[in-house]
Amino acid sequence: MSEIPQPSSGVFDGREHQLPVRIYYEDTDFSGIVYHANYLRYFERGRSDFFRMVGISHTELAAVDTAFALTRMEIDFKRAARVDDALLVRTTYDRVKGARLHVSQKITRGDELIAVAVVEAICITLDGRPRKPTAEMVARLAPWFEV
Repeated sequence: MSEIPQPSSGVFDGREHQLPVRIYYEDTDFSGIVYHANYLRYFERGRSDFFRMVGISHTELAAVDTAFALTRMEIDFKRAARVDDALLVRTTYDRVKGARLHVSQKITRGDELIAVAVVEAICITLDGRPRKPTAEMVARLAPWFEV
């Protein structure tokens, strides 16, 4: 019996996690351009798969009363993406300060910059109270922080 293929979680290039994303018809608005809110989904996938690639599981975090909420997300849209485009979501976790994680992200199509995001996430308990990230989480992320 053949093994079922798993979705790609991307790759690392230095500190940067890279996640390929294909644009489907369902991602676009009536003009054929990617609907602006969908970029939030692509950025979220990039942050989540970065975690997955460094061994941090959202399921395991929930088991120790830990989750995340965004406190800031600034997006600059540079160019339009369209159906069938192959994009690359590029994510770096820059630093942790207290309960806050600082993340830089961009989406490119080849050499073209499509969108740039500056993200601040806060580590919280499952009932919404701020908490510092677990020591294990910080240890797994530390090699990827800015020096």
